[in-house]
Amino acid sequence: MKHIKCTELFISDFIFYSRYLTQKKYPELLTLLYKGSTLLLERDQQGSGADLAILFVEVLTKSETKPNEEWVSKLAKLFELISSSVPERETFLTNSIKWSMDNNKKGDPLLHKKIAEVFWKEKKYTAAHRHFLHSSDGSAYANMLIELHTTKGLKSEIDLFIAQAVLQILCLRNVRMATETFLRYTETHPKIKNSKGPPYIFPLLNFLWFLLRAVEQRHVRQFMVLKNWYAISIKRDPNYSIFLDNIGRIWFGIEIPSENRNPNSMFGGLIKSIIGDIDSSDDDGESKTSATAPDLD
Repeated sequence: MKHIKCTELFISDFIFYSRYLTQKKYPELLTLLYKGSTLLLERDQQGSGADLAILFVEVLTKSETKPNEEWVSKLAKLFELISSSVPERETFLTNSIKWSMDNNKKGDPLLHKKIAEVFWKEKKYTAAHRHFLHSSDGSAYANMLIELHTTKGLKSEIDLFIAQAVLQILCLRNVRMATETFLRYTETHPKIKNSKGPPYIFPLLNFLWFLLRAVEQRHVRQFMVLKNWYAISIKRDPNYSIFLDNIGRIWFGIEIPSENRNPNSMFGGLIKSIIGDIDSSDDDGESKTSATAPDLD
């Protein structure tokens, strides 16, 4: 009986969808689709509920509705209700991010944050990491990194977790978020708990602290000295040198070696996976959010 009623609800919503869409009654249509999809998903009618959720995003796009906290929160709730086993979940997420893009093809930071929090709740750390990078919320991201390290990481990796995050965020041109993430991680990680700054017991943390100061001050000489002084720590992960080459280009105007500009090279492929075409980003030094969440594992 419950299944029959849900089927009737889906058919009814679809009929009204066609009618309201033709009449361009977007507010009524959005209310109808949101309530219908929520009800179906809560009753575990995943297929029909996900279909209505996708239509909900479609109407947001067609009506040229701009992202705000109300719509972002509704999208996040629908995403959480859609089971990860349902193929339509990825379609819903992709369409939601596209809807939230601005003129520079950036996704809305709040949407990325809320999606990251859903993945975090599901213990899907890789997916959460991708979206947190674009959330502009360094504190929440750091909290997840601490949980990830303390539950899954090795003791010797305590500095590697935050180093990867900070360098990637700087490649995304968001020094404010990079600093916030670093400070939150080092102040609240149970094995660090340092709110005063250097010296840290881990050399890589000292490097990151000084690197963030150099970026904020656009101090190119300090940047070059840091790379040499902490060369041994930097070599712990071959990707660090790649990230630092791009940080040098973005923040200090240091030209990347010609062989690394080739998008098919290791450098080109890695950086493009993070921020897209490395020559197409803004130069204001303050990142918002990339259009898609790249694979940065």
